[in-house]
Amino acid sequence: MHRLARTGGTAGLLRWLAGRAEGWAGLVGPDGTVLHAAARTAGAMVPDVAGLVAEGASALTERGVQAYAVDTGAYTALLFPLSVFPPGVGDDTGPVLAVVTPRPVATGLATLLADVVLPLSLCLQAETLERKRRRVDLAESRGREAVLHLLMTGQLSIAQQVAGALRPRLPDPVRVCVVECSGGGRDEVARVCVDADGGRSWIVRCPVYARHLILVMPAEAKEPEPGAVPTDETVAARVGDCVVGVSEPVPLADTATGYRQAFHALAVARELPARHARFGVSPDPALVVGPAGRRWADELLNPLLTHVPRRPQDPGSQELLATAASWLAFSSHATGHLKVHRNTLAARLRLIGELLGLDLHRLADQAALDLALRVRSTPAPACTPEPAQSGSPASGTPASGTPASGTSASAASEAAGGLDAILVRPAVRDWADRQLAPVLGAEETLRTWVRCEGRLGPAAAELGISVPGARKRLTRLETVLQRSLLRPPSARYDLWLALRSRDLTAA
Repeated sequence: MHRLARTGGTAGLLRWLAGRAEGWAGLVGPDGTVLHAAARTAGAMVPDVAGLVAEGASALTERGVQAYAVDTGAYTALLFPLSVFPPGVGDDTGPVLAVVTPRPVATGLATLLADVVLPLSLCLQAETLERKRRRVDLAESRGREAVLHLLMTGQLSIAQQVAGALRPRLPDPVRVCVVECSGGGRDEVARVCVDADGGRSWIVRCPVYARHLILVMPAEAKEPEPGAVPTDETVAARVGDCVVGVSEPVPLADTATGYRQAFHALAVARELPARHARFGVSPDPALVVGPAGRRWADELLNPLLTHVPRRPQDPGSQELLATAASWLAFSSHATGHLKVHRNTLAARLRLIGELLGLDLHRLADQAALDLALRVRSTPAPACTPEPAQSGSPASGTPASGTPASGTSASAASEAAGGLDAILVRPAVRDWADRQLAPVLGAEETLRTWVRCEGRLGPAAAELGISVPGARKRLTRLETVLQRSLLRPPSARYDLWLALRSRDLTAA
């Protein structure tokens, strides 16, 4: 009995009892409802077993006895109450062990059932506690995931309120760390992370990538303690098969930018022997667009920001903004991030495209929307101001020069024209030059891939190489550019903006 309790639990003990009784064994509630059951064979089902045990359980409860038997013409039902909780804890009315056996009852069966009451009760207690623990773990995991989602969508105050009920408190400023674990090793790596930094980091199991852990860590002090090793480096050293990417220090309100940086660093870390990399390229384009860029972003997003749903169940402005940001970051994986059906995601994207006058199948319009959302989420004082320049195009006025790719809708053309006016500004041109400096003179593969809307198949066909060959080229470019290209969040929006800025300047 004790061996079965350890290896098979409640189900194993009930199957064993059914075999010893040559009939039926199960657990029933005080009202006679069958909770678990096992029969010796498929053909050993007792006629009207439910009614028989219900009658016995009702009588056992009413009389308050420690055992009860019900006889019929061919069978006997033996019932013993179980205690799922220790004395004084929880409900005193626990389930009842019921065994139905052919008459006459085998010698010693009643004694055997009395002996099995204790191990069966302990199994039930252990299984009940395990179910509760899993529910608590799931609730905490979903709570942490919700806080991360709020941070990623810029809802800082709500995120801090929700996080106040959990531990630890959200740090500020932060470094965002993405750890890619081996299959099934995410829980163990999470324990290593907690041990490495003493529980100071906010650890979330990524809802999009099943092998990723996301850490929102306190940014290191300017003068770290002697001998102190950052948490991300400790995790990379202690877990031999994980890969770690880390962002620059960012304000807590800019967690979404930190996540993108960490994801790009992760793409670089996969090719390094140390399996660890920190983000270190030019700043976010939202920081260099200046006041004119902010006006352009506000104008582009205004139909979305002022949208009022026609029905209460339809998505509102904030929900559509979160959907757009999630889809631009995770592509089709946004269904897992937003916890919505793919048809719901497709319907929301169609509505967003209609409101903004953009064709979201085109990389150019995706890049415009991505930049506008990033500008909107960046504090205004952080944007680099630019002095007024004579002859500089005003925001919303189409820039001269032929666009890299035409737009089909007039509203999208106006948005693209306004974006062109931003991309020719000196600060943006300098940013673009820094972005493309690592591949200067060897841009054919990158330009072809961007021109083909970031799709491998068409890019490979235009380059005259196989799809695996194109993938290998882009993987090498990931290491050179220190950015993720093939997996979202991808740098393709930034690269489109940089190439467009370079082309406009050359024109």
